[in-house]
Amino acid sequence: MWWLLALAIQEVTAQKYFTKTGLTEFKASVAAFEPIEAKNNSTSAILNTANGQVASLLFVKAFRFKVALMEEHFNENYMDSDKYPKASFKGKIAGFDFQKLTNQARVFPLNGTLTIRGKSKAIATKVHIRKVDNKVVVVSSFWVKPADFGIKIPSIVRKKIAKSIEIKTHYELIKR
Repeated sequence: MWWLLALAIQEVTAQKYFTKTGLTEFKASVAAFEPIEAKNNSTSAILNTANGQVASLLFVKAFRFKVALMEEHFNENYMDSDKYPKASFKGKIAGFDFQKLTNQARVFPLNGTLTIRGKSKAIATKVHIRKVDNKVVVVSSFWVKPADFGIKIPSIVRKKIAKSIEIKTHYELIKR
């Protein structure tokens, strides 16, 4: 009887793909000013292949900028990273069918909730998914406004930071 339980547990866990090294990046640049962009290569993400549910989590302080002073201002003045160390996303990929994935990317609608600085916002976007060898590659892009998450931009730099910020993700998930 115990082997039946072990088999059931194995089937459930076999339906999940994950990463701890996903790439999340953002661009908040305005033309004619110094680029404001950063990358985070340590996003954790999981995909339940049975139902298309996805979740991701990142530590805000893991974003890396080309200019150290920008990174410091980002964490201290805008994101308040000590008080809000994590950002997360939970959602569902509509019409997802793991069995139909190939090495050619398929586009699916993705709906979920993005939480930054303790504030949540509904996100609707498209996600590109393909299967490469033993990995599931998930790529998306969407736009957010700092004000939606209580991020205040001081008037002295307001013209240098975009009103809408592009967030891009690239996750290579392996079977858990």
